[in-house]
Amino acid sequence: MAKKDFSIAVFPGDGIGKEITKQALKVLTFLNGKINIDLRLKEGNVGGAAYDIHGTPLPPESLDLALKSDAVLLGAVGGPKWENLDYAVRPERALLDLRKKLGLFANLRPVAAFEELLHTSTLKAEILRGVNIMIVRELTGDVYFGQPRGVSKKTNGQSIGINTMIYTDEEIRRIAHHAFEIARNRKNNLVSVDKANVLESTELWRDVVTEVGKNYPDVNLSHMYVDNCAMQLIRNPAQFDVILTTNLFGDILSDEAAMLTGSIGMLPSASLGADHSMYEPIHGSAPDIAGQNIANPIGTILSVAMMLRYSMNLPDEAGLVEKAVEQTLKDGLRTKDIYQSGDKLVGTEELGESVVKNLRNLFN
Repeated sequence: MAKKDFSIAVFPGDGIGKEITKQALKVLTFLNGKINIDLRLKEGNVGGAAYDIHGTPLPPESLDLALKSDAVLLGAVGGPKWENLDYAVRPERALLDLRKKLGLFANLRPVAAFEELLHTSTLKAEILRGVNIMIVRELTGDVYFGQPRGVSKKTNGQSIGINTMIYTDEEIRRIAHHAFEIARNRKNNLVSVDKANVLESTELWRDVVTEVGKNYPDVNLSHMYVDNCAMQLIRNPAQFDVILTTNLFGDILSDEAAMLTGSIGMLPSASLGADHSMYEPIHGSAPDIAGQNIANPIGTILSVAMMLRYSMNLPDEAGLVEKAVEQTLKDGLRTKDIYQSGDKLVGTEELGESVVKNLRNLFN
């Protein structure tokens, strides 16, 4: 059977993005000789790196590359260097614009507590053991894209900042169906998170999710206010299977949930649309440690596993990448963010090489 071409736009971005993306590309390069798909990788610039060259965080050629690719692999964008720029050209605009232009409405953020890392979290091991959560975050609505927005001067000389929290029933229905389908392939348990007691936009959210839930009688649906959910993630995270929530709440809750794993550097994400997809770790560009070979590449490598699962329909191979990561942790290798006394402290490069070595052993 002839290999099918699969094109990947690679945007390392800023800060540690270049280092962690390099390790993910090692995994993809190895897989290219092992899977029945011919991977085509092409690199471009986004974020601050693009602004420095082109004066915009998302040059037309980078957007065109993303639109013509089957998937996007993104490192990270942003940093203090560009914080004084006008909002319209800050590096983070590249990320938001990519999501919008590619129609990426569903953000999947798995949170799994590795047995080998339970001691690195600030929570007790018995609270974390068995935690395996999928956070499904709506990605193209809410205050990040709502209009009107901006900062302006009032007639009395005071400034006013405006962001609009807005959702349509169709936007909610679309992400809800996606979340219910994911729950069906897990433990059939879905918690929808909102603030329906004070925010009308999320009152609509609750109503529409409840309506969609009638099409999935096999999935247990419950609702939870976001403040309670934030507390429950610390109190009893193992109660959750799939969490469905809005753009703003999902941004906050997924970063909180990241600390269940001991480090935000461990978590991958997938952003899916009808025709395009993008994969990235959930952490930022961490410019304070860039270029020091100490960044954790596991979140980016696990993002490759999600690409295999959701865009290439290769769940078995995705599982092998995940097992290679787990074996590396079992071998005791740790970057600085997850290092504890008795572990073997290694750099970004060595951890990436170890994952590839263990992946090679699984294929042999």
